[in-house]
Amino acid sequence: MKRLYRSRDNRWLGGVAGGMAEYFNVDPTVMRLAWGLSIFVFGPFSPIAYLAAWMIIPPAPDVRPN
Repeated sequence: MKRLYRSRDNRWLGGVAGGMAEYFNVDPTVMRLAWGLSIFVFGPFSPIAYLAAWMIIPPAPDVRPN
């Protein structure tokens, strides 16, 4: 089952855009541009939505070998 996590590898700020890019199988730059452009479309709601996603979406599990 596919789950949405914040990325540990593709992160600039909180890993939200990188995690969403991994989930939807798109380039992380495309997802970051979509978040950036959403500021012009939705105004101040976009940064609030990003912060909410940062708090709600769990970080990706650590899969380092033991």
